[in-house]
Amino acid sequence: MDNLSYPLPRPAALEPPVEWAELRQRCPVARVRMPSGDEATLLTRYADVRQILSDTRFGRLLDAPDAARLSDTDSGGVFNSEMATVLPQTGPAHERWRRMISKWFTAKRMTALRPGIEAMANQLIDEMTAKGQPADLKADLAFPLPVWVICDLLGVPESDRDRFAHWSDSLLNLTRYTQQEMETAQREFAAYMAAHIAARRAEPGDDLLSELVIATDAEGRGLSDAELVATGQGLLIAGHETTANMIAKMTGMLLADRRRWERLLADRSLVRTAVEEALRFDANLGFGMVRYVDQDVEVGDDRITAGTTVVCDMAAANRDETEFADAAEMDLARTPNPHLTFGAGPHSCLGQSLARTELQTVLGVLLDRVPSLELAVPAEDLQRVEGLVVGGLSALPVRW
Repeated sequence: MDNLSYPLPRPAALEPPVEWAELRQRCPVARVRMPSGDEATLLTRYADVRQILSDTRFGRLLDAPDAARLSDTDSGGVFNSEMATVLPQTGPAHERWRRMISKWFTAKRMTALRPGIEAMANQLIDEMTAKGQPADLKADLAFPLPVWVICDLLGVPESDRDRFAHWSDSLLNLTRYTQQEMETAQREFAAYMAAHIAARRAEPGDDLLSELVIATDAEGRGLSDAELVATGQGLLIAGHETTANMIAKMTGMLLADRRRWERLLADRSLVRTAVEEALRFDANLGFGMVRYVDQDVEVGDDRITAGTTVVCDMAAANRDETEFADAAEMDLARTPNPHLTFGAGPHSCLGQSLARTELQTVLGVLLDRVPSLELAVPAEDLQRVEGLVVGGLSALPVRW
Protein backbone atom coordinates (compact mmCIF):
# COMPACT_ATOMS: atom_id res chain seq x y z
CA MET A 1 0.00 0.00 0.00
CA ASP A 2 2.99 2.31 -0.38
CA ASN A 3 2.89 5.53 -2.38
CA LEU A 4 -0.66 6.48 -1.53
CA SER A 5 -1.53 10.14 -2.02
CA TYR A 6 -1.89 11.90 1.31
CA PRO A 7 -4.23 13.16 2.76
CA LEU A 8 -6.24 10.01 2.05
CA PRO A 9 -9.72 10.53 0.50
CA ARG A 10 -12.78 9.94 2.64
CA PRO A 11 -16.09 8.42 1.53
CA ALA A 12 -17.97 11.12 3.48
CA ALA A 13 -17.10 14.06 5.74
CA LEU A 14 -17.55 12.14 9.01
CA GLU A 15 -16.28 8.78 7.71
CA PRO A 16 -12.73 7.39 7.97
CA PRO A 17 -10.66 6.53 4.87
CA VAL A 18 -11.21 2.92 3.84
CA GLU A 19 -7.42 2.32 3.84
CA TRP A 20 -6.90 2.91 7.59
CA ALA A 21 -7.63 -0.63 8.81
CA GLU A 22 -5.45 -2.25 6.15
CA LEU A 23 -2.61 0.21 6.76
CA ARG A 24 -2.63 -0.53 10.51
CA GLN A 25 -2.66 -4.29 9.94
CA ARG A 26 -0.37 -4.72 6.92
CA CYS A 27 1.58 -1.51 6.36
CA PRO A 28 1.81 0.54 9.56
CA VAL A 29 4.92 2.38 8.30
CA ALA A 30 3.85 3.40 4.79
CA ARG A 31 5.34 5.61 2.10
CA VAL A 32 2.94 8.35 1.01
CA ARG A 33 3.09 11.22 -1.46
CA MET A 34 2.36 14.71 -0.10
CA PRO A 35 0.37 17.39 -1.99
CA SER A 36 3.80 18.83 -2.90
CA GLY A 37 4.79 15.57 -4.64
CA ASP A 38 7.46 14.85 -1.99
CA GLU A 39 7.49 11.49 -0.20
CA ALA A 40 6.95 11.01 3.53
CA THR A 41 6.31 8.14 5.95
CA LEU A 42 2.82 7.66 7.39
CA LEU A 43 2.19 6.06 10.80
CA THR A 44 -1.30 4.77 11.59
CA ARG A 45 -0.88 2.45 14.63
CA TYR A 46 -1.53 3.80 18.10
CA ALA A 47 1.74 2.57 19.65
CA ASP A 48 3.86 3.90 16.77
CA VAL A 49 2.19 7.32 16.68
CA ARG A 50 2.47 7.67 20.44
CA GLN A 51 6.15 6.62 20.36
CA ILE A 52 7.18 9.22 17.78
CA LEU A 53 5.08 12.03 19.26
CA SER A 54 6.53 11.33 22.72
CA ASP A 55 10.16 11.24 21.52
CA THR A 56 11.84 14.44 22.67
CA ARG A 57 14.50 14.16 19.94
CA PHE A 58 12.17 14.89 17.05
CA GLY A 59 10.70 18.30 16.32
CA ARG A 60 8.30 19.76 13.81
CA LEU A 61 10.63 22.00 11.83
CA LEU A 62 10.70 21.09 8.17
CA ASP A 63 13.52 23.35 6.97
CA ALA A 64 16.14 20.60 6.75
CA PRO A 65 17.42 20.23 3.15
CA ASP A 66 15.99 16.72 2.86
CA ALA A 67 12.70 17.36 4.67
CA ALA A 68 9.55 16.77 2.66
CA ARG A 69 7.53 19.84 1.71
CA LEU A 70 3.89 19.46 2.67
CA SER A 71 2.38 21.67 0.02
CA ASP A 72 3.25 22.98 -3.41
CA THR A 73 4.13 26.34 -1.92
CA ASP A 74 7.75 26.72 -0.90
CA SER A 75 7.20 26.63 2.84
CA GLY A 76 5.37 24.20 5.07
CA GLY A 77 2.77 26.72 6.20
CA VAL A 78 2.19 26.71 9.94
CA PHE A 79 4.78 23.97 10.51
CA ASN A 80 7.56 25.96 8.85
CA SER A 81 6.50 29.59 9.17
CA GLU A 82 8.46 32.38 10.80
CA MET A 83 6.19 31.81 13.80
CA ALA A 84 7.37 28.17 14.00
CA THR A 85 11.05 29.04 13.55
CA VAL A 86 11.03 31.68 16.32
CA LEU A 87 9.63 29.31 18.94
CA PRO A 88 12.09 26.64 20.12
CA GLN A 89 10.93 23.23 18.89
CA THR A 90 12.98 20.80 20.96
CA GLY A 91 15.17 20.51 24.02
CA PRO A 92 15.49 22.71 27.13
CA ALA A 93 14.51 25.93 25.32
CA HIS A 94 11.23 24.36 24.19
CA GLU A 95 10.55 23.03 27.70
CA ARG A 96 11.22 26.49 29.16
CA TRP A 97 8.77 28.12 26.72
CA ARG A 98 6.10 25.51 27.45
CA ARG A 99 6.49 25.95 31.22
CA MET A 100 6.02 29.70 30.89
CA ILE A 101 2.89 29.35 28.74
CA SER A 102 1.28 26.26 30.28
CA LYS A 103 0.80 27.75 33.74
CA TRP A 104 -1.87 30.03 32.20
CA PHE A 105 -3.75 27.01 30.78
CA THR A 106 -4.37 24.92 33.88
CA ALA A 107 -7.69 23.11 34.27
CA LYS A 108 -8.46 25.36 37.28
CA ARG A 109 -7.98 28.58 35.29
CA MET A 110 -10.03 27.19 32.41
CA THR A 111 -12.90 26.20 34.72
CA ALA A 112 -13.05 29.84 35.84
CA LEU A 113 -13.80 30.78 32.21
CA ARG A 114 -16.83 28.45 32.05
CA PRO A 115 -19.53 30.98 33.10
CA GLY A 116 -18.40 33.44 30.43
CA ILE A 117 -18.32 30.71 27.77
CA GLU A 118 -21.79 29.58 28.85
CA ALA A 119 -23.18 33.11 28.62
CA MET A 120 -21.67 33.62 25.16
CA ALA A 121 -23.00 30.26 23.92
CA ASN A 122 -26.48 31.20 25.14
CA GLN A 123 -26.27 34.57 23.39
CA LEU A 124 -25.20 32.98 20.10
CA ILE A 125 -27.99 30.37 20.34
CA ASP A 126 -30.50 33.20 21.03
CA GLU A 127 -29.34 34.89 17.81
CA MET A 128 -29.40 31.63 15.84
CA THR A 129 -32.93 30.66 16.91
CA ALA A 130 -34.21 34.21 16.36
CA LYS A 131 -33.08 34.07 12.72
CA GLY A 132 -35.07 30.88 12.17
CA GLN A 133 -34.34 27.52 10.68
CA PRO A 134 -32.57 25.83 9.06
CA ALA A 135 -29.36 27.36 10.40
CA ASP A 136 -25.65 26.74 9.92
CA LEU A 137 -24.45 25.79 13.39
CA LYS A 138 -20.82 26.22 12.36
CA ALA A 139 -21.28 29.84 11.24
CA ASP A 140 -23.74 30.76 14.01
CA LEU A 141 -22.09 29.07 17.02
CA ALA A 142 -19.07 26.82 16.41
CA PHE A 143 -16.92 29.49 14.77
CA PRO A 144 -17.78 32.70 16.67
CA LEU A 145 -17.64 31.15 20.17
CA PRO A 146 -13.95 30.05 20.22
CA VAL A 147 -12.97 33.29 18.45
CA TRP A 148 -14.67 35.28 21.22
CA VAL A 149 -13.01 33.12 23.91
CA ILE A 150 -9.46 33.40 22.54
CA CYS A 151 -9.83 37.11 21.71
CA ASP A 152 -11.01 37.72 25.27
CA LEU A 153 -8.15 35.64 26.67
CA LEU A 154 -5.49 37.46 24.60
CA GLY A 155 -7.05 40.91 24.90
CA VAL A 156 -7.47 41.40 21.15
CA PRO A 157 -10.64 42.99 19.75
CA GLU A 158 -13.24 40.57 18.47
CA SER A 159 -14.00 43.10 15.70
CA ASP A 160 -10.78 41.92 14.02
CA ARG A 161 -11.96 38.30 13.87
CA ASP A 162 -12.45 38.23 10.08
CA ARG A 163 -8.81 39.23 9.63
CA PHE A 164 -7.73 36.53 12.10
CA ALA A 165 -9.71 33.94 10.14
CA HIS A 166 -7.94 34.85 6.89
CA TRP A 167 -4.49 34.92 8.50
CA SER A 168 -5.17 31.65 10.26
CA ASP A 169 -6.36 29.90 7.09
CA SER A 170 -3.32 31.09 5.15
CA LEU A 171 -0.93 29.79 7.83
CA LEU A 172 -2.81 26.48 7.85
CA ASN A 173 -2.55 26.29 4.06
CA LEU A 174 -2.03 23.00 2.29
CA THR A 175 -3.28 23.67 -1.24
CA ARG A 176 -5.64 26.64 -0.98
CA TYR A 177 -3.32 29.66 -1.16
CA THR A 178 -0.34 30.71 -3.26
CA GLN A 179 3.08 31.31 -1.75
CA GLN A 180 2.64 35.08 -2.19
CA GLU A 181 -0.75 35.05 -0.43
CA MET A 182 0.77 33.10 2.46
CA GLU A 183 3.75 35.44 2.81
CA THR A 184 1.54 38.55 2.73
CA ALA A 185 -0.77 37.12 5.40
CA GLN A 186 2.18 36.12 7.60
CA ARG A 187 3.65 39.64 7.38
CA GLU A 188 0.31 41.29 8.18
CA PHE A 189 -0.38 38.92 11.07
CA ALA A 190 3.09 39.40 12.61
CA ALA A 191 2.84 43.19 12.29
CA TYR A 192 -0.61 43.18 13.91
CA MET A 193 0.54 41.03 16.81
CA ALA A 194 3.74 43.09 17.31
CA ALA A 195 1.67 46.28 17.55
CA HIS A 196 -0.76 44.62 19.97
CA ILE A 197 2.09 43.45 22.22
CA ALA A 198 3.69 46.92 22.17
CA ALA A 199 0.34 48.37 23.26
CA ARG A 200 0.07 45.78 26.04
CA ARG A 201 3.59 46.60 27.21
CA ALA A 202 2.69 50.29 27.38
CA GLU A 203 -0.72 49.75 28.94
CA PRO A 204 -1.22 46.25 30.41
CA GLY A 205 -4.72 44.83 30.62
CA ASP A 206 -6.30 41.87 32.37
CA ASP A 207 -5.34 39.33 29.71
CA LEU A 208 -2.86 36.57 28.97
CA LEU A 209 -0.55 38.57 26.68
CA SER A 210 -0.30 41.41 29.22
CA GLU A 211 0.83 38.84 31.78
CA LEU A 212 3.28 37.18 29.39
CA VAL A 213 4.90 40.54 28.57
CA ILE A 214 6.13 40.77 32.17
CA ALA A 215 6.41 37.04 32.96
CA THR A 216 9.83 35.55 33.73
CA ASP A 217 11.11 32.01 34.19
CA ALA A 218 12.96 30.58 37.19
CA GLU A 219 16.17 32.29 36.02
CA GLY A 220 14.45 35.65 35.69
CA ARG A 221 14.37 35.64 31.88
CA GLY A 222 11.30 36.79 30.00
CA LEU A 223 10.09 36.08 26.47
CA SER A 224 11.60 38.14 23.65
CA ASP A 225 9.33 40.31 21.51
CA ALA A 226 9.69 37.80 18.66
CA GLU A 227 8.70 34.94 20.99
CA LEU A 228 5.73 36.95 22.28
CA VAL A 229 4.54 37.67 18.72
CA ALA A 230 4.89 34.01 17.72
CA THR A 231 3.16 32.85 20.93
CA GLY A 232 0.26 35.25 20.34
CA GLN A 233 -0.08 34.04 16.74
CA GLY A 234 0.10 30.39 17.73
CA LEU A 235 -2.51 30.74 20.49
CA LEU A 236 -4.85 32.73 18.24
CA ILE A 237 -4.70 30.13 15.45
CA ALA A 238 -4.85 27.07 17.70
CA GLY A 239 -7.42 28.71 19.97
CA HIS A 240 -10.07 29.25 17.35
CA GLU A 241 -9.57 27.17 14.22
CA THR A 242 -9.33 23.69 15.74
CA THR A 243 -11.98 24.22 18.42
CA ALA A 244 -14.42 25.83 15.98
CA ASN A 245 -14.10 22.81 13.70
CA MET A 246 -14.40 20.39 16.62
CA ILE A 247 -17.63 21.94 17.97
CA ALA A 248 -19.24 21.46 14.54
CA LYS A 249 -17.85 17.94 14.03
CA MET A 250 -18.83 16.83 17.55
CA THR A 251 -22.40 18.06 17.06
CA GLY A 252 -22.49 16.49 13.59
CA MET A 253 -21.34 13.11 14.94
CA LEU A 254 -23.91 13.16 17.74
CA LEU A 255 -26.73 14.06 15.33
CA ALA A 256 -25.63 11.69 12.52
CA ASP A 257 -27.04 8.85 14.65
CA ARG A 258 -29.64 10.66 16.72
CA ARG A 259 -29.73 7.87 19.32
CA ARG A 260 -26.46 9.37 20.58
CA TRP A 261 -28.11 12.77 21.07
CA GLU A 262 -31.12 11.15 22.77
CA ARG A 263 -28.81 9.29 25.15
CA LEU A 264 -27.18 12.57 26.24
CA LEU A 265 -30.58 14.21 26.70
CA ALA A 266 -31.48 11.34 29.01
CA ASP A 267 -28.19 11.36 30.93
CA ARG A 268 -26.23 14.62 31.19
CA SER A 269 -23.54 12.94 33.29
CA LEU A 270 -22.21 11.56 29.98
CA VAL A 271 -21.27 15.00 28.58
CA ARG A 272 -17.65 14.79 29.70
CA THR A 273 -17.01 11.28 28.35
CA ALA A 274 -19.03 12.07 25.20
CA VAL A 275 -16.67 14.98 24.45
CA GLU A 276 -13.65 12.70 24.87
CA GLU A 277 -15.24 10.09 22.61
CA ALA A 278 -16.02 12.72 19.95
CA LEU A 279 -12.35 13.74 20.08
CA ARG A 280 -11.29 10.08 19.64
CA PHE A 281 -13.90 9.19 17.03
CA ASP A 282 -13.22 12.21 14.80
CA ALA A 283 -12.11 10.75 11.47
CA ASN A 284 -11.46 14.18 10.01
CA LEU A 285 -8.82 15.60 12.36
CA GLY A 286 -6.74 17.07 9.56
CA PHE A 287 -3.26 16.47 8.25
CA GLY A 288 -1.78 14.76 11.29
CA MET A 289 1.31 15.79 13.25
CA VAL A 290 4.52 16.08 11.28
CA ARG A 291 7.95 15.15 12.64
CA TYR A 292 11.39 15.31 11.04
CA VAL A 293 13.47 12.29 12.09
CA ASP A 294 17.17 13.23 12.08
CA GLN A 295 18.47 9.84 13.28
CA ASP A 296 17.53 6.22 12.67
CA VAL A 297 14.72 4.97 14.90
CA GLU A 298 13.01 1.59 15.36
CA VAL A 299 9.21 1.71 15.12
CA GLY A 300 7.55 -1.65 15.72
CA ASP A 301 9.21 -4.08 13.32
CA ASP A 302 10.37 -1.28 11.01
CA ARG A 303 13.30 1.12 10.91
CA ILE A 304 12.78 4.76 9.97
CA THR A 305 16.02 6.20 8.63
CA ALA A 306 17.49 9.60 9.38
CA GLY A 307 16.25 12.33 7.06
CA THR A 308 12.66 11.04 6.93
CA THR A 309 9.62 13.25 7.31
CA VAL A 310 7.01 11.36 9.34
CA VAL A 311 3.28 12.05 9.43
CA CYS A 312 1.67 10.79 12.65
CA ASP A 313 -2.02 10.21 11.86
CA MET A 314 -3.61 10.57 15.28
CA ALA A 315 -7.13 9.98 13.92
CA ALA A 316 -6.10 6.64 12.44
CA ALA A 317 -4.31 5.73 15.68
CA ASN A 318 -7.49 6.60 17.62
CA ARG A 319 -9.31 3.83 15.68
CA ASP A 320 -6.71 1.16 16.55
CA GLU A 321 -8.57 -1.96 17.78
CA THR A 322 -5.54 -3.08 19.80
CA GLU A 323 -5.92 0.02 22.00
CA PHE A 324 -9.69 0.69 21.93
CA ALA A 325 -12.31 -2.05 22.18
CA ASP A 326 -14.92 -1.68 19.42
CA ALA A 327 -12.87 1.21 18.06
CA ALA A 328 -15.20 1.69 15.09
CA GLU A 329 -18.14 2.34 17.45
CA MET A 330 -18.87 5.68 19.13
CA ASP A 331 -19.27 4.79 22.82
CA LEU A 332 -20.35 7.91 24.73
CA ALA A 333 -19.46 6.33 28.08
CA ARG A 334 -16.00 5.07 27.01
CA THR A 335 -13.50 5.21 29.86
CA PRO A 336 -10.57 5.25 30.03
CA ASN A 337 -10.09 7.02 26.71
CA PRO A 338 -6.38 7.70 26.08
CA HIS A 339 -6.91 9.16 22.58
CA LEU A 340 -4.11 11.01 20.84
CA THR A 341 -6.17 13.90 19.45
CA PHE A 342 -4.18 16.43 21.51
CA GLY A 343 -0.91 14.68 20.67
CA ALA A 344 1.46 13.23 23.27
CA GLY A 345 4.74 14.05 24.91
CA PRO A 346 6.63 17.35 24.65
CA HIS A 347 4.38 18.81 21.95
CA SER A 348 0.98 17.81 23.32
CA CYS A 349 -1.60 20.57 22.90
CA LEU A 350 -1.11 23.38 25.42
CA GLY A 351 -4.72 24.47 25.13
CA GLN A 352 -6.39 21.11 25.67
CA SER A 353 -7.98 22.20 28.98
CA LEU A 354 -9.45 25.23 27.22
CA ALA A 355 -10.73 23.11 24.31
CA ARG A 356 -12.32 20.59 26.69
CA THR A 357 -13.95 23.38 28.69
CA GLU A 358 -15.42 24.94 25.53
CA LEU A 359 -16.63 21.62 24.10
CA GLN A 360 -18.25 20.45 27.35
CA THR A 361 -19.87 23.84 27.96
CA VAL A 362 -21.23 24.20 24.42
CA LEU A 363 -22.61 20.67 24.40
CA GLY A 364 -24.38 21.24 27.72
CA VAL A 365 -25.92 24.52 26.51
CA LEU A 366 -27.08 22.96 23.21
CA LEU A 367 -28.76 20.07 25.04
CA ASP A 368 -30.53 22.55 27.34
CA ARG A 369 -31.53 25.11 24.74
CA VAL A 370 -32.29 23.10 21.59
CA PRO A 371 -33.06 19.50 22.67
CA SER A 372 -34.91 18.91 19.37
CA LEU A 373 -31.79 19.72 17.32
CA GLU A 374 -31.28 17.56 14.22
CA LEU A 375 -29.34 17.64 10.97
CA ALA A 376 -31.08 19.50 8.15
CA VAL A 377 -29.30 17.35 5.53
CA PRO A 378 -28.31 13.67 5.47
CA ALA A 379 -25.00 13.09 7.29
CA GLU A 380 -23.43 11.72 4.09
CA ASP A 381 -24.11 15.08 2.37
CA LEU A 382 -22.04 17.10 4.85
CA GLN A 383 -19.02 18.70 3.14
CA ARG A 384 -15.41 18.79 4.40
CA VAL A 385 -13.14 21.82 4.65
CA GLU A 386 -10.59 21.35 1.86
CA GLY A 387 -7.04 22.59 1.30
CA LEU A 388 -6.02 23.26 4.92
CA VAL A 389 -4.00 21.19 7.41
CA VAL A 390 -6.95 21.21 9.84
CA GLY A 391 -9.99 19.00 9.28
CA GLY A 392 -13.52 20.28 9.58
CA LEU A 393 -16.96 20.66 8.06
CA SER A 394 -17.57 23.58 5.71
CA ALA A 395 -21.06 23.97 7.26
CA LEU A 396 -23.38 22.15 9.66
CA PRO A 397 -27.01 22.68 8.52
CA VAL A 398 -29.40 22.05 11.43
CA ARG A 399 -33.05 22.50 12.42
CA TRP A 400 -34.91 22.06 15.68
